[in-house]
Amino acid sequence: MVKRAIRVLFDADAIAERNASLVEEIKARDPENLLVIAVLKGSFVFAADLLRAMHHACLSPQVEFVHLSSYRAGTTSSGTVTILRDIESDVRGRDVLLIDDILESGRTLAFAKDLLVARGARRVMTCVLLEKPGKRAVNINADFVGFTCPDLFVVGYGMDVAHSYRELPFVGVVE
Repeated sequence: MVKRAIRVLFDADAIAERNASLVEEIKARDPENLLVIAVLKGSFVFAADLLRAMHHACLSPQVEFVHLSSYRAGTTSSGTVTILRDIESDVRGRDVLLIDDILESGRTLAFAKDLLVARGARRVMTCVLLEKPGKRAVNINADFVGFTCPDLFVVGYGMDVAHSYRELPFVGVVE
């Protein structure tokens, strides 16, 4: 894939500042026996930075990963969520923070949240880096939102197009 110019929407400094604020919002919910579950692959950079900010805020969650897919190689949701890799931890009676990169149709986040509730989590909170209002296919809102995003296909900060651009330290749009 030929790399093209990227227009920056949210730069690294703005993301770092917002991550620190998000952690304060999360901490204010007074989570107990917190398990952070990052939805792979898109949220891995966001989750890592958020976890480091949690450490600085004296939160010490356990960490898990779930790999869900609704996009496959495309740029639009297929409408069906598939578990490609499940978590190993028991969530019964625990507070869970589910971290995802972007809330658009809501299918992936709703699927994961419903799954964790069904498995007995005490409370499932959701945190997304980006939210695209008006794109919901299901009824779900994130508890914690980094930024409201215009209706554009974004890359960077863990998000990709065909596995490219994940390494960018900012969120942008391919020109």
